[in-house]
Amino acid sequence: MAVTQDPMAEVAGDVCIPISVAQQMEFCHERGWTDGLPVVPAIQELVDDMLEAARLEPDTVLAEMPSRNVAVTAAKAAINAVMAGCKPEYMPVVAAAVKALGTPEFGLHHVASGHSGAAVMVLVNGPIAKKLGINATKNVFGPGARANASIGRALRLVLLNCLRYRPDTADAATFGTPGKYTCCIAENEENHPWGPWHVERGFDAADSTVTLVAASTMTQIWTFGTAEQLLLAVADALSFIGSIAITSQTPGAAIFGGEHTELLRRDGWTKARIREFVLTKSGRTVAELRRSGRLDGPIVDGDGITMHHALREPEDLMVLCAGSPIGLLSMVLPGFGGSREAGRSPAIRIEAG
Repeated sequence: MAVTQDPMAEVAGDVCIPISVAQQMEFCHERGWTDGLPVVPAIQELVDDMLEAARLEPDTVLAEMPSRNVAVTAAKAAINAVMAGCKPEYMPVVAAAVKALGTPEFGLHHVASGHSGAAVMVLVNGPIAKKLGINATKNVFGPGARANASIGRALRLVLLNCLRYRPDTADAATFGTPGKYTCCIAENEENHPWGPWHVERGFDAADSTVTLVAASTMTQIWTFGTAEQLLLAVADALSFIGSIAITSQTPGAAIFGGEHTELLRRDGWTKARIREFVLTKSGRTVAELRRSGRLDGPIVDGDGITMHHALREPEDLMVLCAGSPIGLLSMVLPGFGGSREAGRSPAIRIEAG
């Protein structure tokens, strides 16, 4: 997939390489190596810079993917990182994200091949986020930060180019989401009221980690009421009748913006209390779900008061902080549906280069 370092060369291996950069970009499109947007030609010098920055040998296997009968090596990940526009110093994060793809807990094939077309959010924790300029605050899911855009895109290109999850092959998404181009954020760990995600997972605050989270959609909630009213809105966003995740009960995430975080802090809400409340308030009655066709079978006595919750247990809800300090807005990411046992990777330590 990499092209030759010499811009005047005509052959790289058994592939004829165009001379100009513009021609090389079109060449990549013609070969199906892109996500639809132009990519940076992966000349050998740039690929070597990626590997050197992460102190990786080209043939190091980052992840085995039995579902695709392929292994992703450091060289393959580096090529896609170059094409995505990553700086070399981003490569340790990309490598950790690829490792996370291969964890059994993430359930890659369920996530990447389902009709729900889940976005894969790359969550970065620890000091490396600030060092690389990975945005955790204003417009955190939007454009403007090269690190966010290119790291998330690199992982998507790995899915497309190395693992062949393409619309014409294994990716069966009915609609997909814009988050399938790129989705990478850092958690806002400054003045965190509960402690960041990776610390909750047993890492030290000085460690840096990547966690992958599959989301069927992203729902902004806007509420200026009490903490309980805020959490009722979170529960509702996880369990609306049309939610893909409500019947499969896949893990979800609540990402609280600055003003909502301060509201919860002020009123003494712990992560455990938030999770218990949201679990209890999420879901619909079995009668509602049967009536709407979300659960099979006729409505029977007791269905009108029996609840089917959107989450199986409190720990299925990630509680995170990100976004602008200004604005009474938070973001809810319902699970992707499909498999109850998939949709979130373990936190993977980033091995700094």
